[in-house]
Amino acid sequence: MSDLHWKSAITKVEPNRLTIRGYQLDELIGHVGYASMVYLLFKGELPDKKRAKMLEAILVSSVDHGTTPPSVLSAITVASSGAPLNAAVAAGILAISKFHGGAIEDCMHVLISTMNLTQSKNISYNDAAKEQINQYKTAGKRISGFGHRIHTQDPRTDRLFSLAHELNIDGEYIKLANSFVNEFAKTGKKLPLNVDGAIAALLCEMDFDPQLANAFFMIARLPGLVAHVYEEKTRYKPMRKIHPSDVEYDGVINRKFEE
Repeated sequence: MSDLHWKSAITKVEPNRLTIRGYQLDELIGHVGYASMVYLLFKGELPDKKRAKMLEAILVSSVDHGTTPPSVLSAITVASSGAPLNAAVAAGILAISKFHGGAIEDCMHVLISTMNLTQSKNISYNDAAKEQINQYKTAGKRISGFGHRIHTQDPRTDRLFSLAHELNIDGEYIKLANSFVNEFAKTGKKLPLNVDGAIAALLCEMDFDPQLANAFFMIARLPGLVAHVYEEKTRYKPMRKIHPSDVEYDGVINRKFEE
């Protein structure tokens, strides 16, 4: 073997045969959902049905949040220039960073460190959350995953946690996250857990590495970016002036979902 030889444990490609984490891809097609494949690639094993459903719900919960997020504004601005679909979508992805989409990873780190605090000091979740809040306040920093610029009670959080309860995935990290909400309330601040905080708690419950947190946001948001880029290209003339907030929704309203 040469000095340039290296290894990968993810996908093996051979003539007429493609395996991902040891599974033949053609045997998974039609039997395994997209969320399960994401789980397989990231964790090395297929999830059980409950975790697959939970991860699917996480991806659905962040699929889009309108035209005002920086990633969407970046994508449609580039699309307006006449750039191809891939370039416009890439611009949107590149706008996802610490301050836009990064809250999931930041919140995961907070929850994990607080969980360690409860165990090392043998204190309650509320006491540990209070200690963390005070430390962040002293440092002049905010804790990601709590509060929202639009929602006073994020409906996505309620549904995700309700589903987690149905699937028996609601464990200690969800309790810990709710302890932060309680402690914030005691300080006079109503900072409900937003969808990023809810996803952070759920990813902790499923033992995902925080380094992957931003990836879940990007994977979830990608279809939304494509939809906005496609609308820009098919509905508007190139090089238009795009106002960041003066936008009106004129799509279908009040549809009822029926299983």
